[in-house]
Amino acid sequence: MRNDKENLIVNLTYAFALKVIKFSEELRSFQKFEMASQIFRSGTSIGANIREAQNAESKRDFIHKFKISAKEADELEYWLKLCEGSEFYPSPDETLFKELHVIIKIISKIISSSKKP
Repeated sequence: MRNDKENLIVNLTYAFALKVIKFSEELRSFQKFEMASQIFRSGTSIGANIREAQNAESKRDFIHKFKISAKEADELEYWLKLCEGSEFYPSPDETLFKELHVIIKIISKIISSSKKP
């Protein structure tokens, strides 16, 4: 059953997804539709899976959803680095990378602490 009290990682990933949407729209304004879609999907999926984990049917399911979020975060970092490294794409704001790294650390900690008996 879902717990509706304040949840740091849920709130962080929601706010982060809004920033990802903004950057993907910036890419669309440069007609970089494929990259915008990749960034949009992976960047918003992080929080969507964490939100879904809040309704997990078991501890194993909870961990699984967080592992999916971790994979999506890694994928997003890849797409953002491609934008940063390519002369043909606008670079994402450095705060996007910093916030992503904070989220990755929190997700990793939640996964490792959830595995403990």
